[in-house]
Amino acid sequence: MKFSRRELLQTSAAVVASSGVLAAGCAQRAPVATENFDGLAKTLLDSAKDLMLRAYPETASSVGVDTGEYVALKSQLTDRSPAGQAAIANDVHTLLSALQKVDTDKLSADVALDMDVVTSVFERTAEGFNYPYGDVALLNYNWSYRNSPYAVAQNTGAFVEIPSFLDASHAVKTTDDADAYLTRMQAYAGQLDGETERVMADGARGVVLPNFLLEKTLAQLRDARDRSPAEWGIVQSIVTRAKDLGQYEDPAVSIAAQDIVPALTRQIEALEALAPKATSDAGVWAKPDGDAYYDWTLRSSTTTKMGADEVHQMGLDELADLHAQMEPILQSVGYTNGSVGARMSALGADKRYHFKPGDPGRAEIMSFIENTVTDIRSRMPEAFETLVPGFLEVVRISPDVEAGAPGAYGGAGSIDGTQPGHFWINLRSTDLHNKFNLADLTYHEAIPGHVWQGEYAFKQSLTRSLLAFNAYSEGWALYAQQIADELGVYDDFPVGRLGYLQSLAFRACRLVVDTGLHAKRWTREEANQWFVENNGSNPEEVRGEVDRYCAWPGQACGYKVGHSAINRLRDKAKSELGDQFDFRRFNDALVLGGNVPMTVLGRVIDAYIAREKQA
Repeated sequence: MKFSRRELLQTSAAVVASSGVLAAGCAQRAPVATENFDGLAKTLLDSAKDLMLRAYPETASSVGVDTGEYVALKSQLTDRSPAGQAAIANDVHTLLSALQKVDTDKLSADVALDMDVVTSVFERTAEGFNYPYGDVALLNYNWSYRNSPYAVAQNTGAFVEIPSFLDASHAVKTTDDADAYLTRMQAYAGQLDGETERVMADGARGVVLPNFLLEKTLAQLRDARDRSPAEWGIVQSIVTRAKDLGQYEDPAVSIAAQDIVPALTRQIEALEALAPKATSDAGVWAKPDGDAYYDWTLRSSTTTKMGADEVHQMGLDELADLHAQMEPILQSVGYTNGSVGARMSALGADKRYHFKPGDPGRAEIMSFIENTVTDIRSRMPEAFETLVPGFLEVVRISPDVEAGAPGAYGGAGSIDGTQPGHFWINLRSTDLHNKFNLADLTYHEAIPGHVWQGEYAFKQSLTRSLLAFNAYSEGWALYAQQIADELGVYDDFPVGRLGYLQSLAFRACRLVVDTGLHAKRWTREEANQWFVENNGSNPEEVRGEVDRYCAWPGQACGYKVGHSAINRLRDKAKSELGDQFDFRRFNDALVLGGNVPMTVLGRVIDAYIAREKQA
């Protein structure tokens, strides 16, 4: 089922034409009831929902709506070819034109908020599509947190994203589900070829991966291609989950060998052909219109109007404040000499806080996470009046792609509650994690972080549930870490509180390093060195992080910008409410207001303050 551009045009035109009541400048019209305005606006919001689902069919499976009118989407994947991306861009611009004509002053408060949120993300998406290169992911539920100037990188592209998506989000309960899985495997090969077209076109424009990322990406692609197809995770997933439905190993292996392997080979050859053009320039400034592109990614990732210099200075200021908080704790545990970064490096080298190497350590890490989740679940009634299940599965990132993956990531499950949220943990080396920061990472990715918050987002309309804003999502996840600290999880473990504060400092460092790479022309080596020296972070983790920032400009800045905005709003609520301020009710307001841009979050909290004053 292909999304009909003509249907979109007709719907958008009908909504606008049927009523100048939605457009500004309708003073001569007779007054119309608010619900009539709301109904027309909701028609546009439904068009936005349909566009997002049909342009990005993976979304329908991830949120559990690949049934009924959307059942055909279960056999489809996003068209990642130049033509496919151009069609999505055209649809986005068409619908945006209609959204921008809506006079939100004529709407009820809830519908006006929905319109502001949806219009905001369509505006940023349209701006991104105006650049002739890269991957615009803002409307893609699965990967909305990252935009990239590269169609394929070590952490961007079908070869990274689709195998884990099929394993985690494509439910296999019937033979139709299993057959749809096989169809999607074939579509995966088509996605690879579509991306390869874009890689070549972008390369002709001078947009080529930095040589160090190109080398890493090629290594991952070759490793994926050269394994026996029968051993691929994407094959083993369908074989295991459909074992009671029929024999699926032979067709899955056949598709892998005959369709996917040749497509991987073509992508490898395209990237190899661009190798002579690759340089060591780490930042997007080196690409065509790179400075303007970075400005767009910053605004998209932070949902603010902050520029690179302001973000850079914010990082330096917040890092200094966090180091001041860490200083007395370091003194109390016997680390008295040297910079905060140097002492945190020494603490990280302390064997008492290391996990065992190899598989015994991997098992130890998984057990540690399980115990941490059990404990924090028991504390959630202290932080929220409105509770959600926190349906969670902890999964190792596939060894096929963990070399280029972050240390961890997480997200909520399906809207209908049948699919769990996931906390994916990178276990390529147990040295990536230690016993004073792994609990904090769990709070960020799982509960009360991404998995927990996502379940509140599902209480919104489907249109709103499909949207995620990087600064809100990641700002919330940092605030979730803060909630855990405020609930007393570190009261008997001061070194754990150091790990928590170092994690916040880590995000402050990101503001400095991301802007350093992309606006101030730092080299990869300068970024790595500055990060390790100033935060005492694990050098191996930092190398992977810096490479991530090179491929996803601006994304890393959303975390601390969002977290600081949430705390400013909490301070405002405390100031205005005084003794009426309630920690649990404030947290409820944050999550029940939905995933919104920072420019809208202030309105959500203002409404909460007004309600509390009237209570």
